[in-house]
Amino acid sequence: MSHALGTVADLPPDYYNGLVSRNLMPLWPSLRAALPYGIPSRNTQPTLWRYADVRPELMRAGELTPIEKAERRVLVLCNPGLGLDTLRATPTIYIGLQLILPGETAPNHKHTPSAVRFVVEGHGGYTVVRGERLPMERGDLILTPPGLWHQHGHDGDGPVIWLDALDLPLVYGIEASYCTEAPLQTITDPLNSGTVRFRQGGVVPYGSLQRQRQDYPLLRFPWTAVRATLAELARVTPKGEAVHLAYVNPETGQECLPTLGFSALMLRPGEELRLPRRSASACFHVVEGGGMALIDGKALSFGEKDTLAAPTHAEITLSNASASQPACLFMVDDAPLHRKLGIYEVLG
Repeated sequence: MSHALGTVADLPPDYYNGLVSRNLMPLWPSLRAALPYGIPSRNTQPTLWRYADVRPELMRAGELTPIEKAERRVLVLCNPGLGLDTLRATPTIYIGLQLILPGETAPNHKHTPSAVRFVVEGHGGYTVVRGERLPMERGDLILTPPGLWHQHGHDGDGPVIWLDALDLPLVYGIEASYCTEAPLQTITDPLNSGTVRFRQGGVVPYGSLQRQRQDYPLLRFPWTAVRATLAELARVTPKGEAVHLAYVNPETGQECLPTLGFSALMLRPGEELRLPRRSASACFHVVEGGGMALIDGKALSFGEKDTLAAPTHAEITLSNASASQPACLFMVDDAPLHRKLGIYEVLG
């Protein structure tokens, strides 16, 4: 293997300058930076955003900026290792906290990035996708897939706040990110029929067997159902194994969206869990409880509604601080993207 590669300093200045003038660069001086041995070069830092710090700033944004001036009133969680101006939590994952106030409507638009909403607090908020009114209750996951019209509203009391997760850094990086706005949708499905049809895992409407599978048959995953399933799974999962649920398309069993994966973890009382080291990057949002995350040797103490970021190939251990109550976390990762690229790895 070549470890001592030639450098720019080894080249005659007239040769190097001639390459530059022709929009050319020699690969070998930068080869190990682009293709390091053993593990990728990583700028992403293990990072914790405390909800107690973010929420007051988000509420202040609600005072300073009306929805008409914001379109989407969001504070973006930016990883310091990637630069705050790049709006990235990990290289491929954008995370933001969005606020909507009573009586407000965030306009109807569609965009090329894939997006989800995970509700953090409040009642009375809703999202409309394809004319289906999707209630937003704490812990609910709501899909707004690429190219589908969606708008947000709030007909309750008090603030509603949710976590946005998008593959915006990826789509922006390939110069394919844009949106289109349109008049508000007419609500044609006020009863959220998709969630009703696919309420029970393993059971689907009989008619779905005779028709072509839909890309996005289920747009809202209520936390009440996910939490109950986690509790039941915990009863039958041996000690030392993860209580871990994946959100999937109920008709295909595949990931909900093309490039991002979503799952829910329960840490049983007093449990410490070492996650498999994987090629994918990930973000964790704490739905219930608190504890400690050890990410590549960095200890981060987390509480309810906090959010964490982990780089690719990270060593991750999660522990529940409570000896009597479980802790629950929602996870976003880019494993579906890695699988499609043929680079997904579980490294032990």
